[in-house]
Amino acid sequence: MGFNTSSIQEKVQPVVNAIQNNVYLKAVTSGLTTALPALIVGSMSTLLANIPINAYQEFIVSAGIKPFLALPLTLTTELISLYAVFFIAYNLTKNFDKDGAIAGLLSLVSFLFITPLMQESGPAGITTYIPTQWLGAQGLFVAIIIGLVVGRLYCFILDKKWTIKMPDGVPPTVSQAFAGLIPGFIILTIFILVKALFQATSYGSLHQLIYSSLQVPLQGLGGTLGALIIFMLVAHLLWVFGIHGMLVTFSLMMPLYVPLDNANLVAYGAGQPLPNIIGLAFVVAYILIGGSGATLGINILMAFRAKSQRYKILGRLALPGGVCGINEPIIFGTPVVLNPILAIPFILTPIVNAIIAYTATVLNFVPRLPGVGLPLGVPVIVSGFLQGSVRIVALQIVLIFIGIFIYYPFFVMLDKKAHKEETDTGQGTTGQSAA
Repeated sequence: MGFNTSSIQEKVQPVVNAIQNNVYLKAVTSGLTTALPALIVGSMSTLLANIPINAYQEFIVSAGIKPFLALPLTLTTELISLYAVFFIAYNLTKNFDKDGAIAGLLSLVSFLFITPLMQESGPAGITTYIPTQWLGAQGLFVAIIIGLVVGRLYCFILDKKWTIKMPDGVPPTVSQAFAGLIPGFIILTIFILVKALFQATSYGSLHQLIYSSLQVPLQGLGGTLGALIIFMLVAHLLWVFGIHGMLVTFSLMMPLYVPLDNANLVAYGAGQPLPNIIGLAFVVAYILIGGSGATLGINILMAFRAKSQRYKILGRLALPGGVCGINEPIIFGTPVVLNPILAIPFILTPIVNAIIAYTATVLNFVPRLPGVGLPLGVPVIVSGFLQGSVRIVALQIVLIFIGIFIYYPFFVMLDKKAHKEETDTGQGTTGQSAA
């Protein structure tokens, strides 16, 4: 090889480890991931409420079912900031080996403290309520900031032992509650002062400042094709050197892409035009077909075109998982890591997929994705149907064939070499199955 892969890996690995092991990034990623079950339920209910079949729509409207199908969206996706702020503080505190429940609670209350209240006069008097404007995707960056700040403050206060210690024999839940009193008083007082400070400014709230000066610009940058290509390039370069690149970039992508998906989902539920092309749903549906490297193409080639027993058996064993986006057998069994032959198609295929899918969406060959959050393991064609359009499925099929086309010459080189080795050594199927 023309370059020293071991030397490059030694230089890159410390940086990657620093990112992967950063407790704050881990807390954000874990916090958002923990909220996924609720978001998936909201996504699926939105799809059920908006299936574009006239007879179906007439039935669910006449039967009074549609409002109940729409309810999960309102109470899950449109409240994502509430769930995120709790779980981010919870996970950060756990990373510092502290009990996370009290920190999560204080984080949630602090978030509500700085969220503007509304009042309306009615027959029963004045009603005070919290509008959902800042509880959904628009408030997510503030939720991330508060979750991290409160979680870290809580750990700092506990480390300083500024707590009320109960006598031995008091039930643990009671001790934990009293231990959280002084941290709670300090933290909540800070956020009351923050609220008062921002009310005195032209922004009116921390939410408005963050959304207008930070969240919108970052999402605008992250939602571009150029930024997506950079994310994919970095992720797959790291993979080639034996580092799980998607784990590294995922922690940076989630805070940018989750709000974009949620904005689409809310607009979809309201019957409005979808504002964003790119989001996590876009990445899963079009780019990572078969997993990192969009390896479903080479997986199919191995299963049905390989002459070597090694790759034929590997391809057939890996194909069910590959269809569901689980491709570790291909990455480590081929292997892809430190393989100069496969490095080019492994990096190139996801980028080509991104460009084609983005262009097809801009030209309206396929609709924008509603941002449905699907769990890991949904088969590639099924995921297209769940995103709500046969045209999405058609594009997925096209991308699979493009992946086969890109991987084909490199696969032929690998397979020819493996087949020659098998022929020279006289090894049969049994001997190569462990390769």
